Amino acid sequence: MTAPCLFVEAQVTDSPIQQALDFIYSFIDYERQRSPRTRQTWDLKRIEKLLVRLGNPHLKAKTVHIAGSKGKGSTATMAASVLTAAGYKTGLYTSPHLHLYNERIRIDGKYITNDEIVALVEKIKPEVEAVNRENSAPNEHLTTFEITTALGFAHFARQKADFQVVEVGLGGRLDATNVVQPEVSVITSISYEHTDILGDTLTAIAGEKAGIIKPGGVVVVAPQVEEAAVAITKIARQQHARQINVGQDVTYQYLGFDNGRQSLAVRGRLDNYEITIPLLGKYQLDNAATAIAALEALIEKGFVIPKQKIIGGMAQAQWEGRLQILNRKPLVIADGAHNQDSAHKLGEALQQYFKYEKAILIIGMSADKDISGIVGELAPRFDKVIATRSLHPRSMLTAPIAAEFKKHNMEIQQTEDISVALPMALRMAGENDLICITGSLFVAAGAIEQALVLGLKP
Repeated sequence: MTAPCLFVEAQVTDSPIQQALDFIYSFIDYERQRSPRTRQTWDLKRIEKLLVRLGNPHLKAKTVHIAGSKGKGSTATMAASVLTAAGYKTGLYTSPHLHLYNERIRIDGKYITNDEIVALVEKIKPEVEAVNRENSAPNEHLTTFEITTALGFAHFARQKADFQVVEVGLGGRLDATNVVQPEVSVITSISYEHTDILGDTLTAIAGEKAGIIKPGGVVVVAPQVEEAAVAITKIARQQHARQINVGQDVTYQYLGFDNGRQSLAVRGRLDNYEITIPLLGKYQLDNAATAIAALEALIEKGFVIPKQKIIGGMAQAQWEGRLQILNRKPLVIADGAHNQDSAHKLGEALQQYFKYEKAILIIGMSADKDISGIVGELAPRFDKVIATRSLHPRSMLTAPIAAEFKKHNMEIQQTEDISVALPMALRMAGENDLICITGSLFVAAGAIEQALVLGLKP
């Protein structure tokens, strides 16, 4: 199977890096698989066996482990940015990638190089094969995500990282990243997602996310709806973990925004901070306060993170595809909102941060998403809609999306080619209008790439 590379600079098919990626993607890849995952395919034993064979690289660096439905990537990048600013060599592991596989594994903001991926694949390949020989059934073999996770840990260990900030892939309790022994665990905002795997109640979903809380550990919890908050607190108490609640123990006040940046005053448990972040959306204020709460927990453990480095590191944090401005006239925004809650927050943010006349929506979704919930949130806010799809194999056809919008009496156009959607919208838009591209991170990524091709500039 050829590994996905959505970026405009595609890999040479017979190059060493493409061969390495082909090996990684030759295993079960649940990010790309259309069929639903089952609990029977979740097991930490495979990744644990692989990591033992690699010398337990996941235990070499101090860890910040982050789970949640929304905001975990933004929170992770803010925390990592501060740790780098404070002088620590800091790894950042996130998923999925928007353009290049290399984005998933970074040290001090720099992507792992192609040569480093090739060298690490050569190292782990025989160990992967050995683990798989022990597990004869194909559904017991290592997965693409497990191999990528091991590769990330191996890279951080090889580069002698001081810290690794690790984002959970899916859930938490049985996620491949949940082999770490974190200095602090973090749970960001929880909402309905992956209900076929995590459960169909917020209690069940929160229970899976809270599976990253370690006995006697420290957990920072972002603001939650009551049902999720109760479930997290129950597990924290069972684990005898110290719980720090953002919104209670750590609070913030919104100060305003200007030119794609927003400011807030955070009242922490150790100090007060007035910070500016280059990320828009009220939820990013929650994420920023959550990152600071986690950093303060590290300070309490003896790590030196000066106040000015917190302020400076937060100001330098960058995270693509989240209320990202691609153009000004007309206003073009890309956002990876992919469930009803995030679509609701996107709608609020567009109204809060931007002024425009007509609003045009470009939307594509993954096949397992809640169409009616997402469309119900977005339809009242837009004048015209273009349904499209990304290059990702789990992307939904445009027909069911169009059918849902028609229930709201919306005018809608369809194109199965995402590269056509943005030019189509630009032809419709006046210079004072808004074009918003959303529904999936992969659709947002496609829009970002197309904006580069078209020469758009924020």
